[in-house]
Order: sequence, then structure tokens, then C-alpha cells
Amino acid sequence: MATATKKKKVQWDPADVKAELLKKYPPKVARKRAKQIMINEALENDTPEITANVRSTPGIITMRGCTYAGCKGVLLGPTRDIVNLVHGPIGCSFYAWLTRRNQTDAGLDGENYINYSFSTDMQEQDIIFGGEKKLEAAVQEIYDLMHPKSIAIFATCPVGLIGDDIHTIARLMKEKLGDCNVFAFSCEGYKGVSQSAGHHIANNQVFKHILGEDDTPVEGKFKINLLGEYNIGGDGFEIDRILDKCGITNILTFSGNSTYDKYATAHHADLNTVMCHRSVNYVGDMMEIKFGIPWIKVNFIGAKSTAKSLRKIAAYFEDQGLIDRVEAVIKEEMPEVEATMADVRSRTEGKTAMLFVGGSRAHHYQELFKEMGMKTISAGYEFAHRDDYEGRQVIPDIKIDADSRNIEEIHPEADETRFNPRKTPEQMAALEAAGVKFKHYDGMFSDMDEGTLVIDDVNQYEAEKLVEIMKPDIFCAGIKEKFSVMKLGVPMKQLHSYDSGGPYAGFRGAINFYQEIDRLTHSRVWAYLKAPWQESPELTAAYVWE
Repeated sequence: MATATKKKKVQWDPADVKAELLKKYPPKVARKRAKQIMINEALENDTPEITANVRSTPGIITMRGCTYAGCKGVLLGPTRDIVNLVHGPIGCSFYAWLTRRNQTDAGLDGENYINYSFSTDMQEQDIIFGGEKKLEAAVQEIYDLMHPKSIAIFATCPVGLIGDDIHTIARLMKEKLGDCNVFAFSCEGYKGVSQSAGHHIANNQVFKHILGEDDTPVEGKFKINLLGEYNIGGDGFEIDRILDKCGITNILTFSGNSTYDKYATAHHADLNTVMCHRSVNYVGDMMEIKFGIPWIKVNFIGAKSTAKSLRKIAAYFEDQGLIDRVEAVIKEEMPEVEATMADVRSRTEGKTAMLFVGGSRAHHYQELFKEMGMKTISAGYEFAHRDDYEGRQVIPDIKIDADSRNIEEIHPEADETRFNPRKTPEQMAALEAAGVKFKHYDGMFSDMDEGTLVIDDVNQYEAEKLVEIMKPDIFCAGIKEKFSVMKLGVPMKQLHSYDSGGPYAGFRGAINFYQEIDRLTHSRVWAYLKAPWQESPELTAAYVWE
């Protein structure tokens, strides 16, 4: 019979851990990093302001990605029938083929370009003499071979450095081809401090070139868009299964399992729901101004969070039939979830986790660990802004720096023919009073315990030091950190692309996650791992200053 795991006695003090992380840095670097490593003081207005969305210190091995990765890989990569053409060296195009495990349903038309890698393969002569003609020829070749509805062009670092005018090429080719929407993204990798800049750039161009271009009516009584869900490991499929079961029509998932036509008809939705606040909140705000569609924050990671999000959507539509249907679905789905949760919790109660994942995942996944009786002792984002940690109420106080000004800001206006407020001001106020909060996100601080460590832009050295001092039972991050953490004897769950697992969203996804974390935290193999220098002391090295 399984017995409950005894809760670990905390052997570390957060202030001491922070001091240890900073000890090796030169004084100037330490002062900067100290503002990005916060001890959560839970909560209200007591938690100090965290420094976020600033440049990583040169020489530190950051876990971040680049602007190009955020634009092409994260936002546009999951769209199956828009050809993604990378203008740059072939190396950048590696981030084009299933590296994030985005899944899709090819549909009746069978148009699916996700498993292709399209690149202009720039060579030295293109860098010297320019690559515009090569780009133009590549667009024409793609059109002749594929005849896609749309071609998206992505700039890489050398393109920005030599000045190829990708937007003019896109405009000229769109005019020439006629029935193919060609548009471009100035998402050079260096353009922002992290992949977050790429999200913003992608949101802007999709908003300008696709969203709301098709006025063909969309059937459905309760129509929503799900923004910031990328269908990694099939998460989007599980969410759609639940929404369909409730009678809710999801027009567009931005951008998991998405298509050009879904983007074009997204303005027919009556509500936008936002999963990943960081990557897509710009679109929610702009669609509200242009089309009159309000947005709410949801979370389909965790069974309890899924139920809460479904209830929030039903409350917005103010339809008793939908409210009853949602409750029936929750009642039907939860028994299996609760049975698995109880079984797993008997073994995982009191165990500890660390989460350093991009987007909102470092926040969302804490809910799943809570359901298992586990505590998140340290967490952080790779590319967050202050509001992701502290909540949207701090946005007016965030200073705009030079890096942020480098990204185009769109100021949309109400569409003359398509703007249609879904609720009156009185209805919105009544829903707010009833607990349906619009344009609201509490941030990660509010859901973490007092004394936990929140670290922005964690790096390789700090990750290893955290594991050494705090000894978590599991470490969750991305592929770059995976093997170094495993070599420290700690199980590591890759939550950017789920390794070979998933889905983890929704009710069935929660069951998958419970069982996988149960297996990982109880696997004894990690304890037997030894680094070469542990077995052969003569291989031990030291830093020059030691």
C-alpha cells in the first residue's frame, strides 16, 4: 500500500540562497542581478518591484531565445497553411521543423506546411550584394509549387544588418500573385532583449494583415477565440474537446492548430480568452478596440483551473443553459481526475518543484503541482515583463526603454463596419462585480508562497546552484537546461515542448501530468548519476580566481 511522503523540512533560507547566487558575480553584475532575484513577500503591496524585460548580461549563459524564435517559432510556427519563409542563413531555419512539437489536424484540404523548412539559404555573396532578388525568387517558387493562401517572410539577423527591404518585396509579390497574401516580419534575432519582442512583432503583423479580413458568418451560439495556446503535445486538441462538449465554439486558437481562414474570421467571436498573457495580450487589447470584443484571462492547465475557466466563460455569456452544461461536463470529467490525483498525491505530497519556463507556464503549472500536494519553491520566466510577475495593474508604471521603443506600436481605431461592443458598459460592470474580471491578470507573485524565490532570466550557473542548495524533487525548464540538470541527479521535465509527452491541458491532460511527475519523482536512476570528476578526482578543475 502506498504511504504518504513526509514533508521535507526546509534546510535553506531564501536570503542565504540569493546571496549565494550573487557571490560569484563581479559587483556591477551582482547589483543588476539582485534586482531580478526576488524573495516573494506574499503579497498585497509588500513584494518589491522586480526588474524584468532587460538585456541579459554578456558572458552569462542565459536560457532565453531570440526575437526571431519568438516570432517565427512560437507565434506563426503552429499555423498549418501559412508558409513560413525564413530569409537568412540555413542555420536559423533549423527552428522551423517540429522543434516545439506543435500538433495540427490537416483537415479536409490537407494543407499542412508545418513539417517543411522553407529558407532562402543566404550565402556570403548574398550578404555582400543583398538578398532581395533571392527572396523574390523564393516567394515565386513557393507559390508555383504550393499555391498557399499566404506566405509569411521572417527576417534573421544578417537581413537587418544589410538592410534588405523585406516589406517592399512582400508587397510587390502580393500584388503580382493576386490570390496569395504575402507579408513580412522584421524579427531579427537581436531586435529585442528576448523572444518576447518577437511575440509583439508577430501580433502586430497578424493583426494588420489577416485578423478580421473575412466577413463570412461563423455558426455557433457561444463563440470565443483562445489566444496564446500553441497546441504543444496536443494541448489544444484537449481544450477543444472540452469546449465542444460544453457547446462553446472556438473560432480561432492563436495559434495552435490554426489556419489562415480562422484568423480571418476571428472577429466574429463574442469573447477572447487569453492563455499565455505574455505572448498575446497585445492582440486581445487591439481586438477589443477595433472590433469591440472583450477579453478575460483563462488557464486550462490544471483540472481546477480548467473548471474555473469554463465557469468564467459561461458566466460571461449569462446563459443558464450554458452554465448548466458546463457544470454537467465538469461533474462528468472530474471523478477520474480526482481518483488519479488522490492516488498520486499519496506519493507526491510534500515534494518540491522548480519552474523556469517561458510564457505563462511557470505560473500555470504551479496549479498542477498544488493539486499533487507539491510546493513550487522557486520559479521564473525567461522573457517576462513586470506585469507577468506583479499583475497588469503595474503596466502604467513600467518605464519604456530603448529596446521596447525598437518595436512598432500599433494604435488601432474602431472599425467603421465591424466594431460591435458585445456588452454594454452596464453589463460589463455587473459582470465585473460578479467576479468576471476583464483585461486582468494577477501575475505570478500572488500565487506563490511567502519566502519562495522568483528569478527572472535565470541562467545556467544559477540553475545549477539552485539545485545544489535547495535540492528540488523535480526541475522544469527547457531543452537547453535539460541534460545539465539531469546530470546533477535531479529529474527534469521539459515544459517547452514536453519531451515526448502531453497533452497536459484540461482534465485528461491533468491525469497525464500527475502520472508522469509521479514516475519522474520516484525514478531512482538520477541518484546514481555521477559526473566524471566525481569518480576521478584528478579531473577536478577550478576557476582561475580560485
